[in-house]
Amino acid sequence: MLRKFLAVLPILVLLLAGPAARAQELLAEVTVSAENVTISDPTLITQMQKDIREFLNNRAWTTQPYADNERIRLRMFIGITTIPQNGTYNCIMRLVSTRPVYGTGYETNVVSINDKGFNFNYSPQMSLRFSPNSFDSNLASLLGYYAYLVIGMDHDTFSKLGGTPYYELARNIVNYSANQTNTNEPDEGWRGTGSRERHVLLDNLTDPQFEPLRTGLYNYYRQGMDVFIEKPEEARTSIMTALTGIQKVAITRTGAFIFRAFFDAKAEEISNIFRTSQDQAQKQQLVAMLTEVDPGNSAKYQLVLK
Repeated sequence: MLRKFLAVLPILVLLLAGPAARAQELLAEVTVSAENVTISDPTLITQMQKDIREFLNNRAWTTQPYADNERIRLRMFIGITTIPQNGTYNCIMRLVSTRPVYGTGYETNVVSINDKGFNFNYSPQMSLRFSPNSFDSNLASLLGYYAYLVIGMDHDTFSKLGGTPYYELARNIVNYSANQTNTNEPDEGWRGTGSRERHVLLDNLTDPQFEPLRTGLYNYYRQGMDVFIEKPEEARTSIMTALTGIQKVAITRTGAFIFRAFFDAKAEEISNIFRTSQDQAQKQQLVAMLTEVDPGNSAKYQLVLK
């Protein structure tokens, strides 16, 4: 894939480059569900779904060229929970991004995120305008934030700390959105007032104490998954190195949102990777380590020993 060989570009270039010279990075599937609310015009939901999908897929988010087969796949589910007033939607959002494994047809999850405060104003007539340096609407800011988060984490899997410029762009969005006063869309999720807000998630990814997680992404994917088909034992060793580094940080920063996002995406795959290993000591070490830092998925890890 081309992007794994590209150097990190300066943020200034990302901000100033024109969209016409760039290719689209994302290939998103978007589902909007209104099963928990009453909608008088069901075509509104169809249009909302289309507008969100096109916003994510048709916009050039970076200056890097992406071939069609290099676009980052993601699935986004938006469930409308309440409609406080006409045109205002309170939602939950689930996002899963994936990445292909070199030399195979397998798509591996990179991150799984739940946002329980995905709230915005929308009408079919609105134009979704976006800049990482200003606030136009909460929906545009939400989508832009998650776009850069997904792109950043994808780049971290191809080069060590390769996602940094995109996390900085996401930081711009957080700051402008948290401080905006020109709309009637206040959103506490931008302000970092709880344990799972967007501000906190980005803090996790940019905190130097969490660097072993980000370098672990490179070891897990580029030096692990991408060579697994040819060198399975070397790949498992690299993945163990990645998970050991992640464990050390997770113990000191118990409950950090980013670890939940990582293990929700990876627990089943990790179990499958090590179930076929012939190294019993390695398997026992893995299960003990992950049961400690991710007890919610302990049943999946126990399958490694069977």
